[in-house]
Amino acid sequence: METVVGHYLLEFLSQRTFLFRDQPVERLAQYFSEESLTLQKLYPNRPIFMSHQPEEDLDTLYIVYAGGPVIARSAPLDRVICLIYEGGSFGEQDLPFSYGPAWTAFPTLFEPYKSTTVLKIALTALMQMYREVPQFQARYEEVFRLRCQFNYHLLNIGPYPPQAVAALLRAVIYQERFLGFQPHSAHGQEYYELDLPSDLISRACQLNQRTVEQVLEGMRAQKLLAPPQLDDSDLIRVIDPEALKEVYGATRHKVSWWPLRK
Repeated sequence: METVVGHYLLEFLSQRTFLFRDQPVERLAQYFSEESLTLQKLYPNRPIFMSHQPEEDLDTLYIVYAGGPVIARSAPLDRVICLIYEGGSFGEQDLPFSYGPAWTAFPTLFEPYKSTTVLKIALTALMQMYREVPQFQARYEEVFRLRCQFNYHLLNIGPYPPQAVAALLRAVIYQERFLGFQPHSAHGQEYYELDLPSDLISRACQLNQRTVEQVLEGMRAQKLLAPPQLDDSDLIRVIDPEALKEVYGATRHKVSWWPLRK
């Protein structure tokens, strides 16, 4: 008989994840027994695995259950090329089905940037659902396309600071919108809340941290971002995502407020 904890985890999958959203809990219970779902706490600076090792596949898909984000770093450049928040997944590139076997030449190190609880899903149960449920198969394959787009944006960030930061913000916004987690709405206005510490932005954009902080200050002055919240200095609220397109398309000397002048 299904336990309360097992049922709660199935509800989480059905309601708060991209891959399994809108799948009936009863259907998920047919594939995922309590033994196939495991919660694990991960801590910063402790890498989870090195992807794409010869003849070594993963046996688990990871879902971010709480906390995060989890980041992916390319080797040997040590650039952040992926950000995974609550409800997102990682590990698909190292599972031996779908497009996973084709992703064998791009070493990537995943690690929690902040303390993170992950839900681990056993490979055997996952593969069975992939074979038998077309809706899940389509969602699973969409994750690969999204990952390619995100990597493309981050690996092609230019050296001009406003454009670089805007490129990262737009990439995360596109991802969260695609996955159906955002935008939020208040007083008829849509906005995006992103957990993006300035040092993480600096690593993704290849800028020093002080430059990143100045760019964010300029974006707040231009009403692209809301003022920082005192209780969470890492939270960035994008209140004018459309205006970010102009900054993203700008080249050197094309943004009037940069370099920032006080």
